[in-house]
Amino acid sequence: MIKVLSWNIRQGGGSRLVKITSNLLTLKPQIIVLSEFRNNHSGLSIRAKLAEGGYRYQAVTAAKPDDNSAAIFSTLPGDIKLFPESDPTYGHNVLAMSFDAFDVYGMYLPHKKKHVLFDFLIEKAQESTPSIMAGDFNSGKNGIDQKGNSFWYEDKLKVLESHGYTDAFRNIHGDVREYSWYSHQGNGYRYDHSYVSKDLIPVIKDCYYIHEWREQNLSDHSPMIVEIG
Repeated sequence: MIKVLSWNIRQGGGSRLVKITSNLLTLKPQIIVLSEFRNNHSGLSIRAKLAEGGYRYQAVTAAKPDDNSAAIFSTLPGDIKLFPESDPTYGHNVLAMSFDAFDVYGMYLPHKKKHVLFDFLIEKAQESTPSIMAGDFNSGKNGIDQKGNSFWYEDKLKVLESHGYTDAFRNIHGDVREYSWYSHQGNGYRYDHSYVSKDLIPVIKDCYYIHEWREQNLSDHSPMIVEIG
């Protein structure tokens, strides 16, 4: 069984880094996608601790030290793919690692800002390589991934689906209401997703959130797990 964990660790992790890395190393998913990763001291700390724990394969972008970006860590050998041309402003927010059987795209898509990263992902979805696109999309389906209708880019998610990608969580759990982030007012939003190409759907055994980590204040987002078997 291969586990792919994706998690927004909130502004690089800060003072929560020790507990964040400890939990990751205890759970030991083969592939880790981090959103709001930062290329500064906190990022170096995460990279060093994960390397000590067996995550020899690490992909980071050339983001500025205080920018929220994405990173991928793996115990499995993989080739790094960077896409600085994917967006004129946020080209460091999407990257990928290519494995023998599939690619994993990790992302942190900006919240309610204009970008073309969804168009880039849709373009990649039309390639033949089986892939998992995981991370903080800062979007979802209005009326089910939140009670209201304030999501930007819902239309882009539907285009992504039209090119053969499936929301792994919905594929397993149907229309259940479950959220990965809550506002101070207590409103829930499912920002964090894993979209899987149709080639991989038969081997997706489960997809779920670890809400306890959010409830323990390790981050304001719940990590998501995709199990491949």
